[in-house]
Amino acid sequence: MIDLRLLREDPDRVRVSQRARGEDVGLVDALLSADERRRASGSRFDALRAEQKQLGKRIPRAEGDEKGELLRRAGELASEVKAADAERDEAADETQRLLLQLGNLVHPDVPVGGEEDFAVLETLGTVRDFGAEGFAPRDHLELGALLGAIDTERGAKVSGSRFYYLTGVGALLELALVNAAVAQATEAGFVPMLTPALVKPRAMEGTGFLGQAAQDVYHLEKDDLYLVGTSEVALAGYHMDEILDEARLPLRYAGLSPCFRREAGSHGKDTRGIFRVHQFDKVEMFSYVAPGDAEAELDRLLAWEKQWLTSLGLPFRVIDVASGDLGASAQRKFDCEAWIPSQGKYRELTSTSNCGEFQARRLAVRMRGKETGVRPLATLNGTLCAVPRTIVALLENHQNEDGSVTVPNVLRPYLGGREKLAPVAA
Repeated sequence: MIDLRLLREDPDRVRVSQRARGEDVGLVDALLSADERRRASGSRFDALRAEQKQLGKRIPRAEGDEKGELLRRAGELASEVKAADAERDEAADETQRLLLQLGNLVHPDVPVGGEEDFAVLETLGTVRDFGAEGFAPRDHLELGALLGAIDTERGAKVSGSRFYYLTGVGALLELALVNAAVAQATEAGFVPMLTPALVKPRAMEGTGFLGQAAQDVYHLEKDDLYLVGTSEVALAGYHMDEILDEARLPLRYAGLSPCFRREAGSHGKDTRGIFRVHQFDKVEMFSYVAPGDAEAELDRLLAWEKQWLTSLGLPFRVIDVASGDLGASAQRKFDCEAWIPSQGKYRELTSTSNCGEFQARRLAVRMRGKETGVRPLATLNGTLCAVPRTIVALLENHQNEDGSVTVPNVLRPYLGGREKLAPVAA
């Protein structure tokens, strides 16, 4: 959540951010009104309680008519204090409810607009000219069938649409990707983590996934637990309700977890293959830093993502995501989109977001510094390897005319030295 003091001091800045997101600007005024009621009712409660305490000291010493008048006033005060307390709690609850609906403040350099209004920052790698090589590229599902690596038909039979099996070299390829990604993250100083796939409501809400993204979340009502769509949730909750010594920062974790998404609203999109699925594994980077270091950390996370995709030999571009396409918790977000030959376009493979103090305020993660005292810190996240999409990009970009797939050097140690994945016998 944002700082209420900032909202009071500069409401126009918050209105501009809401407008850029395409969200309700009227929420700002409703929140200001609720906050004013909260503060006024709090002041009234404090004043009545102070009077009540003073009266309590005077009554034992009073006599006659004075004592009777004080007792009468004490009775009135008891009712007034109770009413003020209820009013204060109601105003505080309303303020908190509205505050949780408000997205993070959009960074001023973010391009304004919807999903297609992103800015391309750079393009890396070379897109293959399959025509010049003399053959038409197969898509990842055809290649997966030739390699005995992907089975979506049985995935649908067992679990429904958008589920799949990785078999044979497909399963080995996932394990290779995970191990190589974790190795890179560990080399960069991240602490590897295996995180819970089920979290409490506070962790899900605290990271901002029960607002605009709630339709994509799986909820187990009987247990009141949520299946995570990213290990970002568990990693952000790891230090909730803690005060961290600023000298320990940055703290960097690389989480591996299964991820679950309903993909609500994606009917008809990416129905073929494993690009958009309900369950997948992902290696996620997560950083806790001092707020003043957040923008530099965002650049570092992006650099690690670029290093990873470059090591896989994938052509890709980096985009600055437009304001209307940001998640609720992100101030700014960069996506790395790999070229997908069968689609003839770039598609998102990784992303990294600066959430500033937004998640830390919700989850009560603070830092203690010699000069700053105790205050919220900043959190950032960055996908290193979303496995199915990475497999899609690898198979299609590194395919050969005979249906085999060349293995990038970085993965060969994790695939028994294989230089190619070969089609299986019919």
